[in-house]
Amino acid sequence: MGDYGDDVREILTSSGDTWAVVGLSNNTARAAYGVAAVLQRAGKRIVPVHPKAETVLGEQGYASLAEIPFPVDVVDVFVNSELAGAVADQAVAAGAKAVWFQLGVVDVEAFARVRAAGLRMVMDRCPAIELPRL
Repeated sequence: MGDYGDDVREILTSSGDTWAVVGLSNNTARAAYGVAAVLQRAGKRIVPVHPKAETVLGEQGYASLAEIPFPVDVVDVFVNSELAGAVADQAVAAGAKAVWFQLGVVDVEAFARVRAAGLRMVMDRCPAIELPRL
């Protein structure tokens, strides 16, 4: 599952600039915070999705993908693999163009469902690592 062909490049350059970051809170020690900051510096609009619905990095947070009142292009998933499949299904339902599972997040069945729904998807990768490679 390591080779995604053009998906990494397409998601980072062509899938749109609104990224819902699921698992993002104001905990600066968590990877989600650092990656969201990198995405912001790269010109992406980040949308924090976390049960606390905190405002993070100046952006209004929401408790779930379903509560976001505007279209989201990419759903970046920072929850553990056991929870990630449900988030992927919510991303499809929300009309996202792509789903990105962070390093260590793998759900092969969710990957198949997302791809079958016509979305691009990457698993076990980090956009903060991939952006400088483009």
